[in-house]
Amino acid sequence: MSRHISALLATTAAFYTCAAYAADLPVKKAVPIEFVRVCSAYGAGFFYIPGTDTCLRISGRARFEAGVVGSNYTRGSDLSNYRGAMRLNIDARTQTAYGTLRAFTRLDVQSRTGNFVTSGTQQRIANAFPALGPDTFGRAQQYVNVDKAFVQFAGLTAGRASSFFDFYAHDFEIMALTLGSDVASTNLLAYTAKFGEGWSATISLEDPTFRFQPIFAATSVAGTPNSSFNIFTASASLSPVANALNAAGIPTSGVYYDVTQKNRTPDFVGALRLDQAWGSAQLSAAVHEVGVGQPTGAIFGLNGGAPAAFAPVARASNEYGWAIQGGLKVNAPFIAPGDALYLQGAYGEGAMAYTGFQGYTATYIQSSTPVQNSPFVQYLNDAVVNPITGKIELSTSFTIVGSYLHYWSPEWRSALFGSYGEVSFSKSARAAVSLANPGGTASGLQSFAINPTAFALSPILRDNNQIVAGASLIWSPVKDLDIGAEGIYIRTALSQGRTYDVTKTTVNAAGVPIAGSPVVTVNHQDTYQIRARVQRDF
Repeated sequence: MSRHISALLATTAAFYTCAAYAADLPVKKAVPIEFVRVCSAYGAGFFYIPGTDTCLRISGRARFEAGVVGSNYTRGSDLSNYRGAMRLNIDARTQTAYGTLRAFTRLDVQSRTGNFVTSGTQQRIANAFPALGPDTFGRAQQYVNVDKAFVQFAGLTAGRASSFFDFYAHDFEIMALTLGSDVASTNLLAYTAKFGEGWSATISLEDPTFRFQPIFAATSVAGTPNSSFNIFTASASLSPVANALNAAGIPTSGVYYDVTQKNRTPDFVGALRLDQAWGSAQLSAAVHEVGVGQPTGAIFGLNGGAPAAFAPVARASNEYGWAIQGGLKVNAPFIAPGDALYLQGAYGEGAMAYTGFQGYTATYIQSSTPVQNSPFVQYLNDAVVNPITGKIELSTSFTIVGSYLHYWSPEWRSALFGSYGEVSFSKSARAAVSLANPGGTASGLQSFAINPTAFALSPILRDNNQIVAGASLIWSPVKDLDIGAEGIYIRTALSQGRTYDVTKTTVNAAGVPIAGSPVVTVNHQDTYQIRARVQRDF
């Protein structure tokens, strides 16, 4: 019995000795799990990045669209169009002693097919690339755009962002086709100061590249619609500038300029804005430099004449285009919750991209047509180089737009919108260009000096106007889901007189009707569009 008791005591002593030894050993603790925490400081959807004091929100969009285009001139043309689109937003914010430090990025990617969805405008600024097959060229396009990538800190905004000049920017539209400035992506450096109750003032230096609208280049015009790429070729971007006149006052020699606008100084933009419960108001202005390159030094005979000696020709002096815009947004909850009205007007000289007159037809190209097989070409130039004086003469343009959003119920809403715009060109510069015949090349105005009728009916640099109006109906059965359709009417017209209907009149390379062929003239053209959309935001 004593032996058993002794064994038990020995075992107990050994156990406690081992336990005491184990207590002295280091213990490996489990790694703590850090759960994602909600960040409520900046609204719904933000969470803290683990291990930091930065709040992050990830959001996006998926969209499908299908549409159809109609016109009196679209027989034999593409009519339908489709688009699938995605968007990814990343918003990071950190609170500092200087206020909120914010970084925001947005990536837009789209697959677009068909008339009026594939965009030469986006290809011209490297946001899209086309298919190359004979049945897909001009009909299929992939669109990739870093739409936003900016930093905001203590009133400073730096990066790729929406222009501070813009106000309405197609807020209530599906297709975003009304006339008016809407540059969603440009590079800028801006400072915004807030004061009073809802007031703010911004000074912004903005990349002029996305506000260029070509200066008229006579050698790229042949009396018919131009290829969208012609303006960028070496020969098509040169414009003749006469240097010597004969006894009759007609140019006899000339020199060529590269008239593509040059990126020398940033655009200067200023905006004064008021945001209150009743709505918003903004007054904005911009200054845009318009300049050309150096003369090539080559001499060309004009009007069929031989090259002549001439004095050195200086580069045309730069001009400064400008634009001013006023906008008003009025919230109308007294009619229905969510209702609102936008009114906006803009005027500019040599700054068409700021008035947005070219927004529907074509941006970054000097002439185009609002619809395939159009009866005439619409001209969309910031300026003209006068071939007699050698001076840059600016065009003028203006636009007005109104848009009203109405909620029939929380699930159903409609927008009604309309816009009107005009562009006017220098009459003296147009008349001077008609005299230039650079060595017999196919200038659209080369025969007009001896054919006043052809000159009067030519669409080249003719003042023109445009109406864009439409309405939509959208159903939102659940939050962040839109199912809707929109219809648009577009009327493009000459402000005065008539021009050749090139769909019914046979013209030569100079834009003059061939002898014996029927001559049909036209003043305007009408176009219609309908597009449906299904969109989910998250």
